[in-house]
Amino acid sequence: MTRRPMIAGNWKMNKTPAETRAFIEALLPQVDAELACDLLVIPPYTSLDLAGRLLADTGVRLGAQDLHTSPSGAFTGAISAGMLDACGCAYVLVGHSERRHVFGDSDATVNAKLRAAIAGGLTPIFCVGERSEQRAAEQTTAVLAHQLTEGFAEVAATEASDVLIAYEPVWAIGTGETASPDQAQDAIRFIRNWVADQYTASLAEGMRILYGGSVKPNNAAELQRQPDIDGALVGGASLEPESFLQIVQAAGRGAS
Repeated sequence: MTRRPMIAGNWKMNKTPAETRAFIEALLPQVDAELACDLLVIPPYTSLDLAGRLLADTGVRLGAQDLHTSPSGAFTGAISAGMLDACGCAYVLVGHSERRHVFGDSDATVNAKLRAAIAGGLTPIFCVGERSEQRAAEQTTAVLAHQLTEGFAEVAATEASDVLIAYEPVWAIGTGETASPDQAQDAIRFIRNWVADQYTASLAEGMRILYGGSVKPNNAAELQRQPDIDGALVGGASLEPESFLQIVQAAGRGAS
């Protein structure tokens, strides 16, 4: 089965609405309609409505960085799936390592957010990955199995088939370190096998699994050549249109 790669740019807490407009206006003229991958930008909340209007009827999709578990209510500072949808979002990150390790999202919270995204009509990009001490202790697969088991609790196969997974080793995020292609492939193959065991082989074979962790133009093609890697969740290198497009082009070469 051929899975179409996705290159997703997570801007984190960067870019004002004016900077978002400048980025999108610089990006769109350079986006080839015949791209070999899907393109997704994930701005901060304050830029989502503007980005949604600028990206409407283009080949570039819009995502959000997080969501609340409830559709509405007295949750100061939170944002719901319905609000994201109204801004034009089709995707949302769930369980990003910074939400887990900086903001304290528990496994139960991540699971509730995953189910809230699905219920709200958004496609979740469910993030998993180990910390440096867990990698050193050879606990990577145990950590991944735990995060997957807790995250997909009470998620039916019909719902899981629409989820993307991003493997993002925490020790490689924003550090300049990157998992080697073999390390990334081994972890993502484990994830795909877990999905096959939990659901079905055909669901696992069709699921897109991205790699995230200091992806750059000079390593994107080699990562994309791995048989189980279906694109990238890009952080810092997605903040400039030039480097983001270089990763898109490199990933296309790697997939070919």
